Formats: sequence, structure tokens, C-alpha cells
Amino acid sequence: MVKPCWRPCIEDDTMGRLDGLVWHKDLGSHAYGEFSMAVIQANRMCEDYSQLESGPLSSFISGDHPQGTFAGVYDGHAGSEASKFVSHNLFFNLKNIVSERREVSESVLKKAFSATEEDFLSLVKKQWMNNPQIASAGTCCLAGVLHDGVLFVANAGDSRAVLGRVERGSKRASAVQLSNEHNVNIASVREELYALHPDDSQVVIMKHKCWRVRGLIQVSRSIGDVYLKRAEFQREPLLPKFRLTETFEKPILNSEPEVTAHKLQPEDHFVIFASDGLWEQLSNQEAVDIVHNFPRNGIAKRLLKAALHEAAKKREMRYADLKKIDPGVRRHFHDDITLIIVFIDSHLVSKSPLPPYSIKGGVFPR
Repeated sequence: MVKPCWRPCIEDDTMGRLDGLVWHKDLGSHAYGEFSMAVIQANRMCEDYSQLESGPLSSFISGDHPQGTFAGVYDGHAGSEASKFVSHNLFFNLKNIVSERREVSESVLKKAFSATEEDFLSLVKKQWMNNPQIASAGTCCLAGVLHDGVLFVANAGDSRAVLGRVERGSKRASAVQLSNEHNVNIASVREELYALHPDDSQVVIMKHKCWRVRGLIQVSRSIGDVYLKRAEFQREPLLPKFRLTETFEKPILNSEPEVTAHKLQPEDHFVIFASDGLWEQLSNQEAVDIVHNFPRNGIAKRLLKAALHEAAKKREMRYADLKKIDPGVRRHFHDDITLIIVFIDSHLVSKSPLPPYSIKGGVFPR
């Protein structure tokens, strides 16, 4: 069991610190540099989970098995069941698959996502009668793996990974987006769904001034959301608001991530992995500028604060007043936001990794 995001201030920063609605890990070390993490709760219960793992990338720890750093941001919706499940199972599945293949690759990441999706489906089937709403829980899933001089980024949903690159002789960092969002408010994503479901004219419709899949959800890819993937769950005791008027023969959403492999260069200084709540407030370049121009220690919390200042500004209110708003009500002003900043120190990329390290964002071990 894990504890939710909100807790009183805890001073020990070993596994992060909780200050009211903000959890943060100011600075830590991973295999190829340092990292900083932060989470802000906006919903009544925080629906985001995240993690950073450094060390062995397989179930075996012998020298001939891959080593590196894994970062995951899981932006849950309709509850936290799916995001919490992914935080406990995606990296575990990745390690098992890497152990079998003895490599880290795009196909390995896709298989890890698929295995996690199947595991969650099994859980939904087991809990269906006692906890039917688990069928409506889902999560966007963004994962990055640094290994052997390559950064793999796998994304299903609308979180985003942005690289901060500093060209030789330049003092300015440029932003390079490493992932694509799967949100139907993007025209190309709508076209993709129309192509996949040519006989379903209502697969994407406008509702509440936003494009939504079947009028319910904005993302087209996720882990979970079983009610839009398996028609057998489109019945009672699922809540009526999740039940469709017309059934479907094939999954409307899918869990397959888009995966890219980026060969790291000395100019690549850091990567920001963040849920869409951050990118709703800040542009890629604005976020990269903040990370580049301020000290590493506490930088994730600083970036989070910049996003909250922007959220307050949009509502023509003071940041100090925004901070007073309770979770739940606060969701009308900004989303839960989770971010991990992974610094890449080029002189460490070819060296042996540090001892294994693991941290979960926004939660503490019991």
C-alpha cells in the first residue's frame, strides 16, 4: 500500500519531502548524472504517480546485463488505480523482458507496455463485481530509458518529454520535443482515430468545447480505460456516465506507445518528463529556460512553481491566493502536475553506474 500525495511537511529529503500539496525531491543522483522531481496535487485525491529507477535494467545484476536509468510519469484519470498499478508493474515488466532479450530496444519497451496493459486487464476482471469503477480508470504513460548512450522515450497519452540542448559555444539552451501527444484535440490524432474506425462516425465528437473520444475522454492511447477497449465491460454495474449508447467491436483506445531512440550527444544536458498539467501552463522553451538558468538543487519545484504562477495569472489572481485553494476545487484552476528532470552529464555516460536506486514520486514507503 502507498500513501496519497497530500501530507504535512516532512523534513527528511532522502526519499522526497511533502510540503502541503507539493511533494518534491530536490536533488538526487542516477547512473548518468543528477535528477530532481516534483508533484502538485489538484484533484481531491492525487491521480498521478511517477518513479525513477537507476541501476540494473534487468532482473539479473551480473555485469553482462544492461544498466541505466528509467524515468516514468503516469498521469491517471477517473481515479488513481491505473497509474498506481503502472508505477508498480511497468518497470518490473521491463526488467523481465530485458532479462529475456538481454537488450534495451524499442520493441522491448512496447512489449513492457503491452504486458502491463494485460496485467491491469486481469486485475479489472478479478475486481469487476466488487469494484466495477476500476474498468473506467486509466493512465497516460510516459517512460524514458537511458542506456548505453541512447535515450529511449515511450509515450502513450498526452504527457511530454522535452530535451534541453546547449550547443557548443552557446549560453542558451534550445528545447527539443522527444514525444508526440495522443490527444484528440490535435487534428492528426483525430484523423488517426477516424482511419482506425471508418464505420464509427461518433468515434470523436465535440463536447464541452473539447474534442473527446466518444464524448468521454481526450486521449486516444492509455493503459487501462478498459471500458473503451473491451465491450464486455459496457454494462452494469459500471456507472451510466461511462456506458455508451452504441457498442463497439474492436478497441476504441489502444495502449501501444510511440517509441523513439535518441543517440545522446555532449550538447544534450537534460530531459524534462512531465504530465500535461505542466505543458498547459508553460511552453517547451519556457520550461527549458528555467531549468537551464537556475541551480539544479530544487529545480523541479521551481519549475512547478512557475507553472502555478502562470495558472494564477490566467485566472487573474495572486499566486498566494491560488495556494489557499483546497484540492478538488483547485482542479478548476490547474491539473495534478508531475515532473522529473533528468540531467545527463556526458562524462558519466560511459562509466559504471552508481549502486541501484529507486524512488516513487509523491508517495512514501510505509
